[in-house]
Amino acid sequence: MPSGPDGFVPDPRYSQEFERARSLLLGHPGRWRVIYHYDADGIASASSALRALARLGDPVQATALQGVERERMAGLIAGSRTPLLVVDTGASWLDLFARQSRPVIVLDHHRYPPGPEGAALPAHVAMVNPLDWGVDGMSELCASTLTWLFTIFLDPLNWDNAPWGLSGAIGDRQHVGGFRGLNARLVEEAARRSVLVRRPGLALFGPTVAGAIATSIDPFYRGLSGHPEESAAFVRTLGLEPGAAPAQLPPADARRLADALRARLAASHVLPEFATVLDQDRWFVPALGLDAEEISNLQNAAGRAGMPGVGIAFALGDPGALGRARTAEESWRAGILAGLRRIEDGGVNSLEYLTWFESPDTTLAGTQAGLAMNYLLPPERPVFVFTSSLGEAIKVSARGTTRLVDRGLDLANVCREAAGEVGGEGGGHRVAAGATIPPGHRDAFLAGADRRLAAQLGPAARGGP
Repeated sequence: MPSGPDGFVPDPRYSQEFERARSLLLGHPGRWRVIYHYDADGIASASSALRALARLGDPVQATALQGVERERMAGLIAGSRTPLLVVDTGASWLDLFARQSRPVIVLDHHRYPPGPEGAALPAHVAMVNPLDWGVDGMSELCASTLTWLFTIFLDPLNWDNAPWGLSGAIGDRQHVGGFRGLNARLVEEAARRSVLVRRPGLALFGPTVAGAIATSIDPFYRGLSGHPEESAAFVRTLGLEPGAAPAQLPPADARRLADALRARLAASHVLPEFATVLDQDRWFVPALGLDAEEISNLQNAAGRAGMPGVGIAFALGDPGALGRARTAEESWRAGILAGLRRIEDGGVNSLEYLTWFESPDTTLAGTQAGLAMNYLLPPERPVFVFTSSLGEAIKVSARGTTRLVDRGLDLANVCREAAGEVGGEGGGHRVAAGATIPPGHRDAFLAGADRRLAAQLGPAARGGP
């Protein structure tokens, strides 16, 4: 029988999928290759997987992917002589895994494209996806919490992978408004086991209050984020000392600051669900002495700096990795702030049902798009961001809101179909997706995306930014 929390989900496919994957992994001891996406969710997923495999005594090779890269995955399959554990990606390539003979375990929360699913796969391929058992992979379980859960099925000692479960969930913004569904159940159980501690507090990171506001990206405050002098002046208007440490603010001062920042967000027409990240429950990791959002930012920054292995090394206890991740985080935050400031000052481009912009920051563009959608752009239309180098394929990231999803938005289908129309590929979630398209096809992709959004959202989505 599985050693993990069998009863967390009533659908029998839940335990069946985990048991199939568990049996495949334990039945093939030795070196495994872990393939993961290079963002916070992917790095956190790989962190839990590598920690669990190390506990089993299995050597591991880890390889990061930067996007929807079918040819790269095909090359990795052809060049690997070991079993594969694929996390935070893989649902789009089940046909590739089925055509080769080595064991493959896929832990993914993204939607399936047309092709083999679940029981249609051969015995050497195990797919674990919350969508199969009625759990929303967009909001209730991401890849890192899925992988954390899988490691608990391997050995209950792996409840201590909680920091990496939360790190990826926060990176995928599944914490906004508080954790829900299976995420919430996992977090509450980890708190019961004292692996996590719930704490009140503000989303302010930095040695001083004014500095934390000036470097804040989530929330992003118009006129304050990226503006050190204006942030200091804002703090003084509240009768507070700009140089005070955020963690040392008396409760009354912290409430006054939170009220003023919340009012600032409301004046910028930020939706209430996004404003909640300012002062919702926070989760502290006693073993690391860090807030879970700090861990997420460190791992995300390492990945975006082209050093995803540093994020994993941090999780594995490398004593030098934390310092390297902090350096990367400073650069990552500055890059995101610069991108958001460009949008704040210069705006974006518009079609009838979407907004779009180009970013010179290939690895930061998706984060810039998501935060711009939340704090700077009109919420009634999704945003697309494009990055490319001369002569190379164009990377696309698309972001929406759950309110748009409730009205029919499905960015995964939009990206998949619009990209396929121009010879590319795409996929993801209804609220956040991506694509890779050939050079020179941006405008054709946009036209195809706009047509599909018109069909999904209808006239109510029209309007200028």
